Amino acid sequence: MDMLWSGWGDPAEAKPLPDTVIGLLRDLLGVKPRESGPVALEDVTVPAPEWEPAAHRALVAAVGGEEHVRTDPQTRIRHTRGKSTPDLLRIRAGDVTDVPAAVVLPAGHDEVLAVLGACAEHGLAVVPFGGGTSVVGGLAPERRGPFVALDLRRMDGLLALDPVSRTATLQPGLRAPRAEALLAEHGFTLGHFPQSYEWATVGGFAATRSSGQASAGYGRFDEMVLALTLATPRGTLDTGRAPRSAAGPDLRQLILGSEGAFGVITSVTVRIRPVPRVRVHEGWRFASFEEGTAALRRLAQDGPRPTVLRLSDETETLIGLARPDAIGSGVRESSAGCTAVAGYEGTEEDTAYRRERAAAVLRACGGTPLGEEPGRHWAEGRYSAPYLRDALLDAGAFVETLETATFWSRVPGLYAAVRDALTGTLTGAGTPPLVMCHISHVYENGASLYFTVVSAQGEDAVAHWTRAKHAANEAILAAGGTISHHHGVGTDHRDWYLREAGPLGADALRAVKRRLDPDGVLSPGVLLPAD
Repeated sequence: MDMLWSGWGDPAEAKPLPDTVIGLLRDLLGVKPRESGPVALEDVTVPAPEWEPAAHRALVAAVGGEEHVRTDPQTRIRHTRGKSTPDLLRIRAGDVTDVPAAVVLPAGHDEVLAVLGACAEHGLAVVPFGGGTSVVGGLAPERRGPFVALDLRRMDGLLALDPVSRTATLQPGLRAPRAEALLAEHGFTLGHFPQSYEWATVGGFAATRSSGQASAGYGRFDEMVLALTLATPRGTLDTGRAPRSAAGPDLRQLILGSEGAFGVITSVTVRIRPVPRVRVHEGWRFASFEEGTAALRRLAQDGPRPTVLRLSDETETLIGLARPDAIGSGVRESSAGCTAVAGYEGTEEDTAYRRERAAAVLRACGGTPLGEEPGRHWAEGRYSAPYLRDALLDAGAFVETLETATFWSRVPGLYAAVRDALTGTLTGAGTPPLVMCHISHVYENGASLYFTVVSAQGEDAVAHWTRAKHAANEAILAAGGTISHHHGVGTDHRDWYLREAGPLGADALRAVKRRLDPDGVLSPGVLLPAD
């Protein structure tokens, strides 16, 4: 099933906002109802592909049939841009200026190589397309002329599983739920559960250095990857012969996070773990974000580390964003303090042991146990936030997210700097936005901060957000944060990423790009400026 073209996920899962929440939006933010809904799919006008017939014939030959090169309007619309709020606002208005000329569906590594060769020969840009969940402009190339979306959905198999070494080799178009189902048949799990889990793909996880919500226990996706195969216009790059190596720089790290700018990932070998016997989540309350942050740091540094560990600030706790089905409940109930969620997975013995010891640490740090209900509600609704965003857009509100990470000592300064930048830029007509934040991932040396912003849409919501996003990006770099922790670079973060990498680092990346993609056909403008 395809994702909703003008929103997130399965349309059957979308729910309208209750009247109480619409009232809160009106009273708190001055949100006004939209005069009209999104344009209908059949009313979107898509221009015919502007390319030579020879290019079409070459692509058909590369993938073995006309049925695997799709040029119909609906397929092309469904592969236009990603799922950031600006992306959705533009597509809802019928803006298809970034529509691909065709959607090409290869069945394997050799066909990907053939497609890249055909595109280089005919001057077509190529954008790898997995689940279409990018929120940083990773699916709209900055290039004049036609481009093709390389949809990897036919490459969706479990190629190999080694139960002795506990490794699995997966194809890039495999969506996360299907990957978990295939591994579960053998008693294993990947343990990677980002918010995009229901729609994102294995190749996308690797290409963007994804980090799942259970990263405290399972690690980030880039920590799971043991080997990669990359198809480039210059040929094949194979990496990873052992779990660790001292044989020069690790080329896997060059591919991880490259977002299709250097090549197309065609297989990923990952480490896997036995399916846990027990999964339990619980809630904790702290008097302040500062107090809760100190508690999370202590667990991350000294243990025992839960599998899931996250903390909502006072505003996010008040609004109830950690529980999308009860949004606004905190305002009505005058909730105070901050809510943390701790989750544990594993054997019964190990889970009970870590949970008991972690509870002692959390209590010693000022935490009050809330029982399993808050944790259960979070776990049940953790993939619902994008649907909530669609409902908020329908109601006339603007909602978007951004994330960053830094060392523990810099967390307070980074938190304040980004909040101030967003609030100062988005405050209009005397009505400041709601700026919420949670610690989404923890490490021994630092943590990720994930911000959610809600405001009135105004006359030009995209332009208003662009100014706010730029201000937040500047604040992130000035406060010592990284421009992205797990959303990736795309085009939205590119200019700040290059500043973070530094002039020499940027030159090194350009040299790699020129060597692997001399004609510049791969994702132009993503990660690096287009030539």
